Amino acid sequence: MQIKFLGAAREVTGSKHLIITDDGKKILLDCGMFQGKGMETDAMNRDLGFEPEEIHHIILSHAHIDHTGLIPYMYKRGFRGSVICTSATRDLCSIMLPDSGFIQELDTKWFNKKRVRQGLPIVSPIYNVEDAEKSLELFISVAYNRRFYINDRINVKFTNSGHMLGSAVVNLEIIEDGIKKKIAYTGDIGRSRNSLLIPPSPFPQCDFLIAESTYGNKLHEPQKEVEERLLGIVKKTCVDNRGKLIIPSFSVGRTQELVFLLNNLYNEGKLPKIEVFVDSPLSVNATDVFRLHIDGMNDSVKSVLKYDDDPFGFSSLHYIKDIEESKALNSYYKPCIIISSSGMAEAGRIKHHIANNISNPANTILIIGYCSPTSLGARIQVPRLKEISIFGEMHPVRATIERIEAFSGHGDYGEMIDFLNCQDHEEVKKTFLVHGEYEAQQFYREQLEIEGFRNIEIPARGDMFEM
Repeated sequence: MQIKFLGAAREVTGSKHLIITDDGKKILLDCGMFQGKGMETDAMNRDLGFEPEEIHHIILSHAHIDHTGLIPYMYKRGFRGSVICTSATRDLCSIMLPDSGFIQELDTKWFNKKRVRQGLPIVSPIYNVEDAEKSLELFISVAYNRRFYINDRINVKFTNSGHMLGSAVVNLEIIEDGIKKKIAYTGDIGRSRNSLLIPPSPFPQCDFLIAESTYGNKLHEPQKEVEERLLGIVKKTCVDNRGKLIIPSFSVGRTQELVFLLNNLYNEGKLPKIEVFVDSPLSVNATDVFRLHIDGMNDSVKSVLKYDDDPFGFSSLHYIKDIEESKALNSYYKPCIIISSSGMAEAGRIKHHIANNISNPANTILIIGYCSPTSLGARIQVPRLKEISIFGEMHPVRATIERIEAFSGHGDYGEMIDFLNCQDHEEVKKTFLVHGEYEAQQFYREQLEIEGFRNIEIPARGDMFEM
């Protein structure tokens, strides 16, 4: 059996890991889209590294687009195997993949206008809404902690990874020559303490471990300090400066956690009397999915539900779908909070909000999660930055740029090690670190070796290993 790493290898996007069994079965762990790489992104996404029709099964760790976003492209290119995931992941993909298809169509339309002006031939989107909707017919949902038998030699069990609604460690058992080989793919590992979700659960002993490493060299702030910092930034921006607080946030997971915290501050009478806008159609739809899966929430959420029937809504909170309502926020001059996607500020309505507000010293832009190095979300954090290009135009940077990293759905290296310590180190034959920048992975490997893990590989894109 072999494994080939085709994405999220020494980087944090485009998760795709291909397992090829001795009898020719091809199983893809995640099928993620590369994001935040500028002009490189389209070419990288179109070059899968395999023929889609040859893949028998895709097994998903969770619904984020950097782990699922190329499934419609696979379908368009002839993939007709099964997509196996948890029920919440399936529900989230049912809104996220068509939304991604819509973005592909919209971005290509805008791009083609420029190409026509330059006398260049037009291009087609990598996939469209229809491709995304058709690909959903291939999904099979499986409950946590139940073995699903693909055939008599391959089975999979999902255990909770705590990263987002429906996220899971993929626990594969593959029998070759009468020998059972156990593979655990962590996907993205969540926090030991999350405002919304049940913390990660121990997973079965494995022989081969594929583990994420996003925050492999960092420790997060304590959660209580995060809430206090958030409230302090809200008060300074919206009360003292009478400005706008702009928060780039991923539509699924991060936005709901942020809204839940603001809802609690509202219930406690701590939130200033300002309007809060969630400006993202996908966020609105995703929040409805969260409401359907309260069983995946932790005791904190269930306690709130005893006196508040909607933990994702309060009187001064407004969910915006309509594009004209979104544009109207440009001429809304009262203090407010605007939460909009994407979390790396690389696409979507948030880019417009940053462009329209970054030059006003009364405003604050708050980054609440990881941003890949080339994304707008990362570029605006450069110390003493004077100006920045957005949509090809230079904008003076006069707004305050703040960062609260602990909102991330990814565990820090201490939390990840605690999670992986459910394994007997002596029984893990090899560990592969994925979904992390190389510098962070090197530090993390050292920490894992101190902990007792051995034979740790940091694969580059295209690397293949025997298992």
